Amino acid sequence: MPFCSANEVVTVEYMPHGDFATHQVSNQPAALADFDALACDPALTSTIADTKLLEQLHGAGRLAGSEQAREHGRLANENPPVLRTHDRWGNRVDEVEFHPSWHWLMGHAVELGLHAAPWGTDVGPDAHLARAAAFYLWSQAESGHGCPISMTYASIPALRHSPELAERFEPGLRSRVYDFGLRAPETKAGLLAGMSMTEKQGGSDVRANTTTAKPLADGSYELVGHKWFTSAPMNDLFLTLAQAPGGLTCFVLPRVLPDGSRNAIRLQRLKDKLGNKSNASSEIEYAGAIGWRVGEEGRGVPTIIEMVSMTRLDCVIGSASTVRAALTEAAHHVAHRSAFGSRLADTPLMSAVVADLALESEAATRVAMRLARAVDAGERSLLRLALPVSKYYVCKRCPIAVAEALECLGGNGYVEESGLPRLYRDAPLNSIWEGSGNVTALDALRAMAKDSSTVDALLAEVDLAAGVDARLDAGIADLRKELADPTPARARRLAELAALCLQGSLLAREAPNEVSDAFLATRFGSEATRTFGTLPRGLNTAALVERVTPTVA
Repeated sequence: MPFCSANEVVTVEYMPHGDFATHQVSNQPAALADFDALACDPALTSTIADTKLLEQLHGAGRLAGSEQAREHGRLANENPPVLRTHDRWGNRVDEVEFHPSWHWLMGHAVELGLHAAPWGTDVGPDAHLARAAAFYLWSQAESGHGCPISMTYASIPALRHSPELAERFEPGLRSRVYDFGLRAPETKAGLLAGMSMTEKQGGSDVRANTTTAKPLADGSYELVGHKWFTSAPMNDLFLTLAQAPGGLTCFVLPRVLPDGSRNAIRLQRLKDKLGNKSNASSEIEYAGAIGWRVGEEGRGVPTIIEMVSMTRLDCVIGSASTVRAALTEAAHHVAHRSAFGSRLADTPLMSAVVADLALESEAATRVAMRLARAVDAGERSLLRLALPVSKYYVCKRCPIAVAEALECLGGNGYVEESGLPRLYRDAPLNSIWEGSGNVTALDALRAMAKDSSTVDALLAEVDLAAGVDARLDAGIADLRKELADPTPARARRLAELAALCLQGSLLAREAPNEVSDAFLATRFGSEATRTFGTLPRGLNTAALVERVTPTVA
């Protein structure tokens, strides 16, 4: 894969008044802008067989790598949302104001269909793969706005538990028009959905929720209670859990009721988060809010489980995207920066570090796309186990990879202008969202205990590469031992090993030999990587770096 010339650096002559000229700025990489994020990503391109789809994805890759998109990503994070609870006269309004860059990013995401395209009535057999690939590329421009996009994507299968509600809201949710503003859903050209599940006293233990839902004569319910974490509170409708007479139940609540009045959903405050600054996350109160039941009373958790699965898929895709964005920054920097007489990319140790990051990125990308293909193929047993273990491992590795990429830029990487600090603050989010590490690892054990076919499906997938490499075979043998005797105390070990074996099997089957061999050499066996860049002897690190280095226009 070609990349920019080694001597293509920025040189700016500093010419102040008087005799104070000290030096010219040299040996700095050109700005990383106006590149095609797909063109330097062979892990993704090799998973897409449809040439028409590949052409469309190049369009998304060029847009994501454009100077305009990168600038909007910066501005959306430097100008975070602001909560307006009341207007100037004291009327309750509960509105969130966003910078125009947020709306620019959201508009393009909706136009690309990242929020709902696979749920259309006339879609191809690879609809979820196509959407996953585009979501992965576009999220590299800015990840925060992916939250409302992801929740909208995940809301539709849950809403379909109540056909009349799906008929009422799904056309708006599938629309490719971004129509921001508080109005009745029936009057809007496009809708976005959110989810509001956790409470102060329970967190991930949603069965501890205390919000109540009282049935009304017209078939709706009146909800009273609080929610501790409601992301994207400006969306048009929300799926939420509350205790109905029949037990914990799922409901859909619009922000604005059919008569145009505002639903009694009070935004108490916005969370001051570590990262994800462009996106609003809030605490809310239901003060007699009106909602409609989704699914049966007492079946709230089973009703939302498909929504959780879809958002967990996006956690994997989003983390893979963040790793790839960080790798792009590092690869670009070392290709155009010299130190001690050598281009950084040509120095053995820096080459080893970036090559190792490239292996991490490729493995994460390939497993994310394999999960999306499983959604298209209806491989429910495989997804039930492969999804939580992949979510556990890929999301855990993301902050470590981003930190290493940041270090490749040295002190410049620690400065906000580089963009790496924003990636670093965003990196832990997906590991926490939709179940942190322990929750996700234990969910894998629950899946195994409830349905043994999940284990069979996972082993059948990894065994597709059986006999290809002794290191992978040994890893799969260790995985079989863990699967035969699962215990809560070893749930993390099982999840990590399962995800690694899945990644190793995919790379052994799909990736070039130099990639799969390097990955298996660094993730399995006695020489398994401890930190990035501690590679075995004999690997062609230069080739691994070259194939992922972006070409700047």
